[in-house]
Amino acid sequence: MTATHTYDVAVSWIGDRGTGTSGYRAYDRAHDVDAPGRPTIAGSADPAFRGDPARWNPEQLLVASVSQCHLLWYLHLCSAAGVVVTAYADAAVGTMVETADGGGHFTEVLLRPRVTVSEPGMVAAAVALHAAAHEKCFIANSVNFPVRHAPTVTAGA
Repeated sequence: MTATHTYDVAVSWIGDRGTGTSGYRAYDRAHDVDAPGRPTIAGSADPAFRGDPARWNPEQLLVASVSQCHLLWYLHLCSAAGVVVTAYADAAVGTMVETADGGGHFTEVLLRPRVTVSEPGMVAAAVALHAAAHEKCFIANSVNFPVRHAPTVTAGA
C-alpha cells in the first residue's frame, strides 16, 4: 500500500527596512518558517549572501534534513535488527559550489555519525545498517547530489 503525504509550511519575509527591495543592500534576508503547532524557525540567507549569521539558512536546513532523515531510518532499522543504539551524534557537512552566473548547487553531503551500541557484538551490524538507512531515507532519495557516510561505531562500556 502506498501513501501520499503533504507538508504545509509558511515562509514569511520580515526583512523590509522601509524601502522594500529597492536595492540589493536595502533589505534584510530575515524570514520566519512556520508550520502548524511548531515553533518558528528564524531563517535568513547564508552570511556570504548578506544573511544574518544568528539565523538558520536554507543550506544548513537542507543538510540538517538529510542528517535527520538518516538518523530516524537508522534508529528504526537498528531497533528492528536487535541492534541497541545508546548514543548517536552526527557532524554532517554539506558542500555547495557557486556557479559563474550567481547560482549554485550542492555537490555532496557527508554524514559523520558517531554511534554507540550496547555490546561489541553489535558493531558490525550497526556499521552495515547505515547503507540500509541510506536506501530508505526519503530526503537522500530526493536530492540530486551524493550523500556519503563515514560512520564511527563503538560499543559502550
